[in-house]
Amino acid sequence: MHPILNVAVMAAKDAGEFIANQLQNLDQLTIEKKGRSDYVSEVDKHAERIIMDTIKKFYPKHNILAEESGAQQNNSDFEWIIDPLDGTTNFLHGFPHFSVSIAVREKGKLMHGVVYDPIRDELFSASRGAGARMNNYRIRVSDQKNLEDSLLATGFPYYQFDYMDAYIETFKAFMTSTAGLRRPGSAALDMAYVACGRVDGYWEMNLKPWDVAAGALIVQEAGGLVTDLRGGDKYLETGNIIAANPKMLKEMAKITTKHIPEQFRK
Repeated sequence: MHPILNVAVMAAKDAGEFIANQLQNLDQLTIEKKGRSDYVSEVDKHAERIIMDTIKKFYPKHNILAEESGAQQNNSDFEWIIDPLDGTTNFLHGFPHFSVSIAVREKGKLMHGVVYDPIRDELFSASRGAGARMNNYRIRVSDQKNLEDSLLATGFPYYQFDYMDAYIETFKAFMTSTAGLRRPGSAALDMAYVACGRVDGYWEMNLKPWDVAAGALIVQEAGGLVTDLRGGDKYLETGNIIAANPKMLKEMAKITTKHIPEQFRK
């Protein structure tokens, strides 16, 4: 395992253990509302500190982009992209589906990624060129070739609704052309599930880099493709994303292109 990935795994597991232990204290947590349906708790903040303290112990001069504390620039070629608790709303309701997501870019290129589900104790990880794993077992995207038999994952708009009608049309199209749709509530885990074949594809709009950076690399290293809604590689900038095996991504893109207007496919 690459030394940087090893540190990311250590940080994710420590933060995940803390998060899982706090499930029994949900009624005592201090919760802030960042925006409509957008929450942050003291658990998010403390988990982020655990991760950042671990990173700084080993790589004190690396840049960091974290959901709660923002960007810390040190003029380094390396940048850690952190979501300490992806699925905060699930966590605050005791719904056991959330994750820790940590990615590392080198000179702007994703090189390492970890997504950790502390409830199932499932650790998804990848380093560029070294494949993807779940708990040290190699994983691959599914070999599904058609929409009719596929299971897809997505995430619903929850605070910005100007593209809602376009999204609903896309959702309807996938609903009537697949075996089923799922909305578990953690983008990072959704992408990890694409990587290990539990779902055949995933699409969502208006995400942040920390939501998908680690998952995107894990999907790619598991043999899948990740694109924005124009078929390019700007998903970290646009927040719009499709992830699947190559055949499924092509089929999914036909529907998103048809139902999502150009202004929302930036």
